[in-house]
Amino acid sequence: MTSRPDPTRLGPGDLLAALGELDCARAAPVYAVLGFAVVPMHAARPGGSCSCPEQACSDPGKHPRLRGWQGLAMVNPAVVGEWWRRWPDANLALATGRRFDVLDLDGDQGVEALRDVLSIAPLEHSGPVAHSGGGGWHLLYAPTGLGNRVGLLPGVDWRGRGGLIVAPPSQHASGHHYTWIRPLTATLPEVPAVLRRLLAPPPATRTTLPPAPTSAGHSGGYGRAALARERAAVATAQPGRRNATLNRAAFNLGQLVVAGLLEADQVRAGLLVAALEAGNPEAKARATIESGLSGGAAKPRRRRPSEGAA
Repeated sequence: MTSRPDPTRLGPGDLLAALGELDCARAAPVYAVLGFAVVPMHAARPGGSCSCPEQACSDPGKHPRLRGWQGLAMVNPAVVGEWWRRWPDANLALATGRRFDVLDLDGDQGVEALRDVLSIAPLEHSGPVAHSGGGGWHLLYAPTGLGNRVGLLPGVDWRGRGGLIVAPPSQHASGHHYTWIRPLTATLPEVPAVLRRLLAPPPATRTTLPPAPTSAGHSGGYGRAALARERAAVATAQPGRRNATLNRAAFNLGQLVVAGLLEADQVRAGLLVAALEAGNPEAKARATIESGLSGGAAKPRRRRPSEGAA
């Protein structure tokens, strides 16, 4: 029987090659040795269930085991090894925005959007490409310093600062494994200019005079404070109350969006990050945020004096 390679005794080339042959418990320290920040994930169970305590989890095997994972993603192989001794069946994820960013394609819709924008298929990407167990694709680029963009294009998300991706050889709820189709490499391609413009479009040229400033800028300050407060509540919500807390936060902030005190995209991004920190399944969190925002927008509240006036 062939012995498993010891990641502390292999060179970088050997480590990269070994990633296609190891299970998650052995691959995780390899990623860490290579400097990729690792996060342990819940496991997808037979039949599509999840190891998390949430009943009917909508994202089995695709959300972190660690609350506050963004500050805990680790490149120390000893710590990573301890995680998998504690959770031997855990899937693994890699934090994005550090060594790489990711264009995350969801099935055929994401592939078509890629063709429309970059005129390539996933396998024509010049950098590393992973195929998810659910039929999606991860295309790796050099880090841009930009944050996440959910819904960048139809079926396409961007994973940058504060994000993460499930990585090979994790197992999808379908039973299929994530795999590297084009291998992970130390050198990554830069983001094409057309994609960069989508991620960070230039500021629009004003064609009208800006409104006169308010005396103290209370509107923006109140909205930002409310967003920070709701984010903290979502990030620290206890199991069993996470989805309800997220829905209430989105509803409250949706009222501020319709009042012009916050931007909807700002709220979506902030609440999604907090929800993932708390361990909410991503797909369910997105749906809850949209539902809450819609509910809040449908029931706007009157602006209190402390909220300022435009």
